[in-house]
Parts: sequence; structure tokens; C-alpha cells
Amino acid sequence: MIRRHLGVWIGGWLWAASALGQALEWVGTSPVQPEMATGWRSQSEVVSPHWAVVAAHPLATQAGYDILQAGGSALDAAVAVQMVLTLVEPQSSGLGGGALLLHSQGSHVQAFDGRETAPAAVGENLFVTAQGEPFPFYQAVVGGRAVGTPGVLRMLALAHQQHGKLPWARLFEPAIRLATQGFAITPRLYAQLKADRYLRLDPTARAYFYQADGLPHPVGHNLRNPPLAKLLTRIAQEGVSAFYSGEVAQAMVDKVQQHPTNPGHLSLDDLARYQPLVREPLCFVQQLAQRHYRICGFPPPSSGTLAIGQLLGLLQHSAWVPEPLRDGVPTPEWLHAYSEASRLVYADRAQYVGDPAFVPAPGGDWQCLLKPDYLRERSRLIGPTRRPQVTHGTPVRGELSQFAPSLPQAEFGTSHLSIVDGQGHAVAMTTTIESAFGARQMVHGFLLNNELSDFSFVPRNAQGQAVANRVEPGKRPRSSMSPLLVFDPDSGELMMSLGSPGGEMIIHFTAKVLLGVLQWGLTPQQALNLPNFGNVGGAMMLETQRFSAASLGALRARGGEVQTRELTSGAGVLVRQVRDARAVWVGASDPRREGLVMGQ
Repeated sequence: MIRRHLGVWIGGWLWAASALGQALEWVGTSPVQPEMATGWRSQSEVVSPHWAVVAAHPLATQAGYDILQAGGSALDAAVAVQMVLTLVEPQSSGLGGGALLLHSQGSHVQAFDGRETAPAAVGENLFVTAQGEPFPFYQAVVGGRAVGTPGVLRMLALAHQQHGKLPWARLFEPAIRLATQGFAITPRLYAQLKADRYLRLDPTARAYFYQADGLPHPVGHNLRNPPLAKLLTRIAQEGVSAFYSGEVAQAMVDKVQQHPTNPGHLSLDDLARYQPLVREPLCFVQQLAQRHYRICGFPPPSSGTLAIGQLLGLLQHSAWVPEPLRDGVPTPEWLHAYSEASRLVYADRAQYVGDPAFVPAPGGDWQCLLKPDYLRERSRLIGPTRRPQVTHGTPVRGELSQFAPSLPQAEFGTSHLSIVDGQGHAVAMTTTIESAFGARQMVHGFLLNNELSDFSFVPRNAQGQAVANRVEPGKRPRSSMSPLLVFDPDSGELMMSLGSPGGEMIIHFTAKVLLGVLQWGLTPQQALNLPNFGNVGGAMMLETQRFSAASLGALRARGGEVQTRELTSGAGVLVRQVRDARAVWVGASDPRREGLVMGQ
């Protein structure tokens, strides 16, 4: 089966060629999106009666498919997919990063938090220069300064203990085989490698990814990674201690602390002490198209579920929400309402959301930000013209926040996978090393994260009031990752598993899919194909060349700033539907990246 799927995909390599020259102009800029655009590849839905997997790379999807076919659980397949993504999609995620994983068994949902933590030796001025100014982004990111304690591996091990069916070692076999035998460099990876001006500064990464002339190995080159194969073999045999202690841990610490220009603070003790968490998911019931849905996602330190819940609620309660679609494209009137709702959401996000171990929820409960009365009150601020000023709300009357709002700041890369198995288990996992290629530091065949740059670079305002998402030892940075599981609230039946990469825009990419499928009645693929849009607190951003000049003009006429950008989502979704009188899973993958759905 993989030959059939890969045949289509390899033929689709040409989709990147026309965009590659334009995409490489990205060099030297600081993009809104974590990964550059490399074209559009038409996708078709995959209908599977029993189980399915969608991931960001065909080889990763194949690994998950093989595990499910061998009788593995959805969680088993997720482990295998992540190990392969470490190898074949190194710009987005890997062993050196973190992840948020939702797991459901029936209607019971667990939230496994593998988010990175700040080393014990950091202080809140980590990203403040001697002159008192915040570091420029790449000056902070490249090197050791922004490296947090990786969490994805220990989190997956904990989840596997609870929900795995196959032996731990079996789950590493696909990635070990590919790392040993090699995999073909795709146009997307080639474009990322060629555009990035920092990765080749690391001697280890340069020797692996680039040729002697400084150019990346060409598209189709068979890239082998023996150090990663050796490490994965050790983790398969010895468990996660092979990563969090001993020579591998020491190599990570040395790489971080001994960086020649930008050293960091990661220590052996940080690695030894790291613990994943099992959190209560954040769930809410939302009406969409005259039907109610139970939507479950991550609580803080992720801001994603809160933001999506607020967006949907504001649009539901607003008295001014026009026709959403015209000729298959969001209307300028609806986009204006969505933009105004987004500004309200991101103001609350900047004020309130941070690691709950350090930042208390308003009223002691994050659900306060989702209460219908609060959202109804806030929705009155949405009108036919742009509101000049937007500030955070007060979800608990009389309770003033002790924190200062965080300033706008870019967030970067991720990958997403969704899996359902034949025993009623499901996974939605978003995984990251933050910026494309993370900190641009390679150790034992994998890249280290720069996740600490998800903290606010400016820790306090001019009056000395602390920002909720400032750097503190042991703290988990705020995230936009938004893995979601959607249920029928009456029967408890799982209806969707979804999520997307995309930095701060993850929230909008995921909300678009929810609205498209559940509110507007689109097929999963149609929802993914819709033009991207979103506002993270400033200008309304629209996907370039997807909206007419008339639409842009109409939106600007309402007083808002509008920018067109390459908004490179990579969403994946599995939707439970009834077709030909039987329930099936319908899977779809974003045409803007190289993901694949497989099922049976």
C-alpha cells in the first residue's frame, strides 16, 4: 500500500519546484510562519472503516500504519511516528523537543504534558541584553541559551506504560531501519535546508545535512543517520535512561553550556529531574450548526484550547456575525468579525495564560475564560468597524490580575499527528522543537530545541509588574499547540481528532478546520483546503493569493490593517462519518505540506 501512496507523493515532488525560488527569498527575514511555504500539493480524502493515521511525512505515516496493522494501539503508533519524524522532519520536531498528547479511551480523555521546562539556573532576564533590551530573535535562539529540558521521550514512555500494547522496542524498529538504510530528501526539507543560514554554523549539522560546497544534499539524496540509529537502538533496549543520563545527556549539556558565542544553562540535573505530567483535559461544550459538541484539548501551559473555545463562543454570541462563506471563500464581512474576536482572545491570552504551576487561573479555574456570560459580554465589543483599542477582559468581577500583559512575540514550528485504532483509542499529538531546526545544535543525530524562546523576552513592564509567561526555573513556556479530540456529548462517541503546526497561528488553523467541518458542512479535505486567515493581536493576516483584491479592500474599509502572508499550516484531521450506512473514518491532510493519511 505504501508504494501506491508514495507513488502519488513522489510524483507530487514537482509541486515544490515552482515555489522553491520564491521561497528561498525568505533567507534573512523573520517570518510569521515557522516554516517557509514550498507549494501546494493536491490531497484526496482517505476512507477507513477500522483505523487510520495521519502524520506530516509519508514515511512517518507508514510507520504508524505498520504498528496498527501489527496489532498496536494508537499510542504505540504515535511513538513510532514520532521516532520517524525525528529523522525525516528534523526541522519541526524530534527527541530534542517536547509535545502535548491527548489520549482517549471511549469518552475518557487524558492530557499527557511533555512540554520542555526551563533549566534550574535560568533567570527572568535570560533574554534581556546588558543594555536592558530584549535579544533579537535569532541571537537568542541559535546556540544554547534557549534550549529547554526535552520532554517528548519521557512523556511517550509514560503514556506507553498506560496505553501501549506492543513492546517498547518494537516501536523503534521503523525509525532504526530508516536511519540505518537512509531516506530520500524531499523538496520541502531541501528548501528549508537551503534557506536556513544558521544550521550550517554547527559543525555536526553541517557535516550531516550539507555538501562540501555548503549546499544541502540534493532532492532524492539518500540520507543516512547512523548516530541516531545507534541512539534509538539504545533507547529501545535500555529505556529512556539512555537519553536522560550517561553519555547522551552529557553530550547535550556540553553542547549547550560550551557553545562558543551563546551558551545556555541545561544541566545533567535538569535532565535527570524532568517529569512529564498527566493533566486534566480542558473540555467545553460548543454549539455549531444547531448541534452540540464536546471539544477537549490541553489546559495551560497551552493557550490553544482556551483561545479556540473563546473564538467559537464569541462568534456564537456576537450579534454581528455575517454570512461566513461566499463562492467557497470566507467573506470579508465574516473575516472582520473573526479578526475582532481574535483581538479580544489574544488580549486575554497575553494577560492570563502561563504555566499553571506558576500562574493561577482567574478565579482559580481556567473555565472562567470560557463562561457563556463572560463571552457574551465580550462579544458586544465586536461591531461592523474595527475597534481602536482592545484590552483584556475581567472574567471574575472584582478580581484584578497581578500580572502585566505580555508583548507580541513570534512563535514558531511544530508537527501534528492524529491516530485512531480499532479498539476505540485515539491520539491527537502536536510536537515541536520550536523554530525550524530548533537551536541549530545537533547531538547524536538529533537537534536540540529552542523552546525557551516561547517565554516572554520582556519579563516585566515599565512599572516592574511581572509578565505571566516570563522565564522562571522549572517553568513550562506558554504554547499555542492545539491538539483536539471532539465527541458527541450525548453518546460519548469520538467524532474528530485534529490539530496543526504553525506557531501562534496554530489556533486559527485548527479553528478553521472545526468551523469548516462542524459549522459550514464541508468535507474534511475542503476544510483543510480553505484559505488560511487569523489575527494574533495586530493585523489580520490572509493567505497570499487566496483572497480577491475586492475582499482585501472591503476588509480594509472597516478600519483594519490587512497583510497577506504565506500561512503554511500542516493540519491533519480524522473525522467519524456515516457513509453508505456504515461508520467510517475520513482522513485528510493539508495540501501545503507533505503529510499523508493511511488506514484500513
